[in-house]
Amino acid sequence: MSTQRIRTTHVGSLPRTPELLDANVRRSAGDIGEEEFFEILQHSVDEVVKRQIDLGIDIINEGEYGHVTSGSVDYGAWWNYVFTRLGGLTMTDEDRWANQTVVRSTPGNIKLTSFPDRRDRARFREAYEDPTSGIFTGRAQVGNPKFTGEITYIGQEQVETDVHLLRNAMKKYEVNDGFVAAISPGSAARLTDEYYGDDTAVVRACAAAMHHEYKAITDAGLTVQLDAPDLAEAWDQINPEPSIEDYRAWIRIRIDAINEALKGLPKELTRLHICWGSWHGPHSTDVPFEDIIEEILRCEVGGYSFEGASPRHAHEWRVWRDHELPEGTVIYPGVISHSMNAIEHPRLVADRIIQFAEIVGPERVIASSDCGLGGRLHGQIAWAKLESLVEGAEIASKELF
Repeated sequence: MSTQRIRTTHVGSLPRTPELLDANVRRSAGDIGEEEFFEILQHSVDEVVKRQIDLGIDIINEGEYGHVTSGSVDYGAWWNYVFTRLGGLTMTDEDRWANQTVVRSTPGNIKLTSFPDRRDRARFREAYEDPTSGIFTGRAQVGNPKFTGEITYIGQEQVETDVHLLRNAMKKYEVNDGFVAAISPGSAARLTDEYYGDDTAVVRACAAAMHHEYKAITDAGLTVQLDAPDLAEAWDQINPEPSIEDYRAWIRIRIDAINEALKGLPKELTRLHICWGSWHGPHSTDVPFEDIIEEILRCEVGGYSFEGASPRHAHEWRVWRDHELPEGTVIYPGVISHSMNAIEHPRLVADRIIQFAEIVGPERVIASSDCGLGGRLHGQIAWAKLESLVEGAEIASKELF
């Protein structure tokens, strides 16, 4: 909490440098040695950390550069990175966005259908299938694994690399506040299960495994951000639309798993990020924030990150008038959007910050982005949005403190 000014951060993914994207491709093809690759990776992290500092971002990260995926784009790394960190997986060629399987839920028995069968996609199928619509700009085809054995954590070396990359850069530029994003148990559990045969068992197994990653991050004095779009985004992937009561019960399992996975870790070094999905679609079937906020607030974390600038969710600042923040927690409202190329005016950013600050108190607001900016926006636009974020926070600070 800050009693002097509005601090700033973002959600995680930042535009990769051409050098890093090229190194990822060459590594995937076996055309670059590991030592050379990690030299490029550390140099890229140093650059992205310095750029955040130069802009005036207060709580920085490594751009999720350590979440290495092969290919010339970085879309999907927030999720795909964990495929090599969990044991019990068998890789397949199946791309979750192309899988045409149709799964129907029944009252009291929620099951996720395939991505092409989402209700928003069905309503706007012509737009979704038009490659010129911009909905899936830059998305690479990626194979997904399935659970075929006991879920364990095997990513110790990789998470230690994430931590070292960021800590090295922070030491170089003498900054203290950093975070690393990590997938939530419920999001990790969205793979096909051929081992447990029980949804709750899969989610709890993912929680037990991911605890090791969360602990490694907080042990290094960094904040762990749990990326949990499953808590909101999954609503659209349930056919037919479920009752709110059934959906709350379904996400309650995932929230209990989050609390289980964070047990014993310093609460002040944890934050939860929820969103309704980063693709540039209509989002006409998103679940209202009001319908899930009570469950979200059961998460025993130090702060809550959420969309506050999206044209589909910007009006939902009102939920904070009716729901009290748990003691000692903060909010990270998105005040710049990842889903449009227009750059928010600093005055608009300031107005959004002030709107939240007048409800929960300015010391409990840390200005952020709606979602990750890497892979969904051109790098020049993404960095300009972050510049506007900082300028807006400065305006709001002068008026609030």
